[in-house]
Amino acid sequence: MDVRRATIERKTKETDIVVDLTLDGRGSSEITTGIGFLDHMLDLLARHGGFDLVVKARGDLDVDQHHTVEDIGLALGQALREALGDKRGVRRFGHAVVPMDEALAMIAVDLSGRPFLHYDLDLTGVRIGEFDADLAGHFFQSVVNQGQITMHVRLLSGSDPHHIVEAVFKGVARALAGACGRTGDDAIPSTKGTL
Repeated sequence: MDVRRATIERKTKETDIVVDLTLDGRGSSEITTGIGFLDHMLDLLARHGGFDLVVKARGDLDVDQHHTVEDIGLALGQALREALGDKRGVRRFGHAVVPMDEALAMIAVDLSGRPFLHYDLDLTGVRIGEFDADLAGHFFQSVVNQGQITMHVRLLSGSDPHHIVEAVFKGVARALAGACGRTGDDAIPSTKGTL
């Protein structure tokens, strides 16, 4: 069985990022972004998705967190797309409903080749420690754009921002794990013959 893995290096005037993603991993991670809460969320993504994930990022955090968060999402999405290759033998669709105490998030993904994000959380102006919580939406938009996937993120209930974002990251991990899972055949899961 081939190893589905990709390493992406992204260097701009604002960020310097390396992402190494192995889809068929053991849920191990080595994350260093300079943003503690994001490190925690990326660790959850690896653990609950069963992915091996290395993220090393340096960004202009003296300006704000936006460039770093967005560019990590872009690199992760590109790594996901490259690791999947032509998507032969994948399940294509995945979903999860994940509780985190009072928060309940529902996630659905399609490895469709068409980037689209529905994200109904409004965390504008909310901070979780030093993390700007509304950047979670920017992160997932970047993953979706570069990964060329469709993703729906819906919050069914929740009041604590930490619990809400954590439920979303765990849900995305579980949904991606399902979609990236192997079916045991070599077919591309589309009547078009391509994704």
